Amino acid sequence: METTLRDQVEETLRTVYDPEIPVNIFDLGLVYKIEVGDNNNVLVIMTLTAPGCPVAGSIMEEVNNKLLAIPGIGGADVRLTFDPPWTRDMMSEEAKLELGFL
Repeated sequence: METTLRDQVEETLRTVYDPEIPVNIFDLGLVYKIEVGDNNNVLVIMTLTAPGCPVAGSIMEEVNNKLLAIPGIGGADVRLTFDPPWTRDMMSEEAKLELGFL
């Protein structure tokens, strides 16, 4: 089975962790949208667990740098949104289980 660029982006996002929670940002439900456009430019719209998150800049930078390291990617556009606000319901079952919410 061939891995698509979108699959590679998802896989890459699973290597970025919220410093306060031992779960990656993808399984936490912090990634709202992944779009692969012309020239393999990737748009990621994501949020944080709290609007005042002190590590916002470093997480965004890590996502951007890791995306740009994917072979064949044209460019990366990482945008932050707080609409809708993040809730625990957005987490994957695995993340809820790992954090003891199930």
